[in-house]
Amino acid sequence: MDTKVQNKKSKYKIIIPVAIFAFVLVGLLFSSLFRKKTLNVDASRISVREVVEGKFDDIIILNGKIEPLNSILLNVVESGAVQEIFAEDGSMVQKGEPLMRIYNPNSELSYLQQETAIVEQINNLKNLKNSLTNQELELEKELILIQHDYIDAEQQFNLDEKLYAAEILPEKDYKKSKENYDYQSKRKNVIQTSVQKEKQARAVQINSINDALNQMERNLDILRNNKQNFIVLASASGRLSSFNPTLGQHINAGESVGKIDIMDGYKLVAKVDEYYISRLEPAQEGTIESNGKTYEVMISKVLPEVKDGQFQVDLVFKNEFPENLRMGMSFSVKLFLSESSESLLIPKGSFYQQTAGKWIFVLENDKKAVRKEIQIGRENPIYYEVINGLKAGEKVITSSYDDYKDMEVLNLD
Repeated sequence: MDTKVQNKKSKYKIIIPVAIFAFVLVGLLFSSLFRKKTLNVDASRISVREVVEGKFDDIIILNGKIEPLNSILLNVVESGAVQEIFAEDGSMVQKGEPLMRIYNPNSELSYLQQETAIVEQINNLKNLKNSLTNQELELEKELILIQHDYIDAEQQFNLDEKLYAAEILPEKDYKKSKENYDYQSKRKNVIQTSVQKEKQARAVQINSINDALNQMERNLDILRNNKQNFIVLASASGRLSSFNPTLGQHINAGESVGKIDIMDGYKLVAKVDEYYISRLEPAQEGTIESNGKTYEVMISKVLPEVKDGQFQVDLVFKNEFPENLRMGMSFSVKLFLSESSESLLIPKGSFYQQTAGKWIFVLENDKKAVRKEIQIGRENPIYYEVINGLKAGEKVITSSYDDYKDMEVLNLD
């Protein structure tokens, strides 16, 4: 049988193309795996800034609003509907001046019933006191009569004793006179002791009644004063603010209806991003500008409650304050967090929103920018402080990275 001989040239014709294809495929896969993500960007749409060495002022800029240095809240003691309004928001008021009247018929009826009950108790106690006093007077009268009987018996006995000694008075009459005298003497002693004890007991009762009467009178005074709570009075002299009640409006007990601004000075109130909550404390200093003049301020109070990502600080003027200040005026406050220092700086830009300061695009030349890891420290309204990853003179892209935040290389057209 004949054996078929394979053509070697034909075999290589098949293997070589397959090998070339496989090599090219591997090369493409390798290239796709290790090639950096690149994007062509219009150079006119980006902002390029230079990294510089300079003085870093560790400051923040706040928007401060002028408010009175001291204010007192106006709180309603009794709940009810607004019946009368005597003052207007923004007016100057004096301490004790009526501002508005609250009407609550249920509370007024309750006060009237309590007042009636207290007055009735006072009258009952006074009647009891008068009764005890009258009883004491009756005892005094009885004691006077007994003393009178004793004196008569004593005088008669002394006389009869002399007559009996002179044998003028019979013994029978003498003994009778002596017995009467002894009886009146014992009677006087017993009644005197009894009256003394009665006086002591009544004195204790009357003292207790007097104490109860004094307490009742105080309760009555408090009750009558509380009836005046339906009228809201100015608790201090000053300017009435945030006072906007309307007739018929129902107000709950303890609710604030406004405040009185004590016109003894001014302060600035500012909202601060919670990022700075650990860096602000009382006595930190700052400045404001007004009419071309600089005024020094400092933090007087830090309110740590964070609301909507912000907390509040109060600032006071260190020495003088601008003329013609008005409530509600706003000033730009430059607040110093620490002393100035020499640092590597990047001008602030929108890039930070996508990178959080962890990387940035650095220009290698006019046509190419590459992604580079960096570390940013402090910031102020103008600059970011560079801790690591850049050097002075390098140029970086500071505009928004929204369209190429996942890229590694930018080709600038």
